[in-house]
Amino acid sequence: MPVTIPEKMLPTIAIVGRTNVGKSTFFNRLMEQKKALVSDVAGTTRTSNVGIFKWRGEKYRLIDTGGVDFIKDTLEQEIKKQVTTALKEANLVIFLVDLKQEPLPQEKEWAKALRTLKTPVVLVGNKADNSKIRTQSHNPEWLELGFDEPFPISAANGSGVGDVLDIIIQKMKLPKASGKLRLKKSPIKISLIGRPNVGKSTLFNALIGEERVITSPIAHTTRESHDTLIIKDDKPYVFVDTAGIRKKSKISRGLEEGGVNQANESIVNSDLTLLVLDASEPFTTQDKHLIQLITEKRKGLIIVINKWDLIKDKTSDTPVIITKQLFSLFPPLAFAPVVFVSALSHKNVQDLFSLIDRVNINLHRNLEETELHNFMSSLVYRKLPTRGKGVRHPKIFALRQMAVQPPTFEVTIKQKTSLHESYLKFIQNNLRQAFDFEGTPIVVYVRKVRV
Repeated sequence: MPVTIPEKMLPTIAIVGRTNVGKSTFFNRLMEQKKALVSDVAGTTRTSNVGIFKWRGEKYRLIDTGGVDFIKDTLEQEIKKQVTTALKEANLVIFLVDLKQEPLPQEKEWAKALRTLKTPVVLVGNKADNSKIRTQSHNPEWLELGFDEPFPISAANGSGVGDVLDIIIQKMKLPKASGKLRLKKSPIKISLIGRPNVGKSTLFNALIGEERVITSPIAHTTRESHDTLIIKDDKPYVFVDTAGIRKKSKISRGLEEGGVNQANESIVNSDLTLLVLDASEPFTTQDKHLIQLITEKRKGLIIVINKWDLIKDKTSDTPVIITKQLFSLFPPLAFAPVVFVSALSHKNVQDLFSLIDRVNINLHRNLEETELHNFMSSLVYRKLPTRGKGVRHPKIFALRQMAVQPPTFEVTIKQKTSLHESYLKFIQNNLRQAFDFEGTPIVVYVRKVRV
C-alpha cells in the first residue's frame, strides 16, 4: 500500500523570499514553537520546514522555504527545487521582505517569478519592530514589485501577525479545513540518528515516499530536524530527520550546535530511534558516542546499516559477520535488530515498517503477575540470587512490572540485604529470552522491604 502524507489535504501557505528576511522567525511565530533554526547567518534554512498551525479554529499547512538570492550555487539550485515544489502545493504565497531595507535586486527577481503564478500572493514586510520602520511600508518602491504595499509585521514580537493572517485566510477563499487530520490512533514517532553523511536524509525521503529534504554528499547539509506524518497500511508514523551528531568537542558553535540540540530533543520525544550507520566505513568513536546517547535515553532501537550497495564481494554470511563485529564493539546494542539497506535504491527500506511495528509492540508489552512469578521461580531454581555488599544472601519476594516504554521491572528483596548487580543483569537477559523484547531496553531495579 502506498504512503500518504495527510497534511497535504490541508490548505497550504508557502513563505518565500530572499535570504535573511526572517522567514523562519515568522514560521516559528505561527507554529508557536522554535521548530525552525534561526540565526543571523544568511541561508540558515536549506530544506523547507513544514508544519501545521491553527487560526480561528481551523488548521493550515505552512511551508517555510529556504532563501533564494538567484546566485549560481549548487546548494541554492537544490533549494530552488524545493521552493518550486512548495509553490506548486500552495493555495497562497507569502512574499516576505525586510522593511529595514529598500527593495533589493533579489526581490525584483522574486516579484518577476511570482507575478506569473495563478496562486494569490500577499506581500508582507517583516522586521517592522517600531512605528518608524512600519512607515517604510508606504515607500513607493515597493509598488514597483507589482503587488500592493507590504503589510507590516514583526515576526520577532508578533506585531501585526494576527491582522495579516486574517487577510491571508480571506484571500484563500477556501472551505473549512479543520478536522481533516483526525487519526484513529496516535502515530509512532521515529527519529533517524547518525553521524554526518551516513545517508539519514536519503533514508528519510525513501521512508516518506518523496524528496522532502535536501540530500548531498556535503557533510552537515541537514542543519535542523524535519518531521513528517505519513499513513501506511492505515497506520500513522512520524519520521524525524535530524542533523548529524558529532562529539561535543568537535561540534562548532552556532548552527551545528543548534541542529545537534534539536537532534537530542528528537531522541527524547521519540518512541524509538533508527541508528543509521555507514556500511562502507568502519564503525567509529562518533558512532560510540551516539550509542551512548541513545541508550541513556532508553528508547526503542533499530540499527540500520545503510549504503549496503557499496559493499563489494559480499556473501550471505557478510551481514552475520558485520553484526557480530558491531555487537562485539558495542555490547549495549545487542538487544537491537539490525537491517541492511540501500536508501538510495530503496532496497529493504520497506522492511523497516514491520520492524518498527514489532519494536513498538515490545515497548508497550505488559506481562501478567502470574507470568512473572513463574518466570522468577524458575530463574531462582536455576541460579540462586547472589549478594552484593554484606554477608546475608538476599531472598527475592517478587518481580513486578512497573511501567512500559521502556518495560521496567521491580525486584523486591528483604531489607538489610543486597542483590549483586550481575544478578540484575541475569534477570534482564533472561527476560529477553523468555519474552519478546527485541528492540527495546529493559530496566530492572531493586526495592527493599521490611518483613
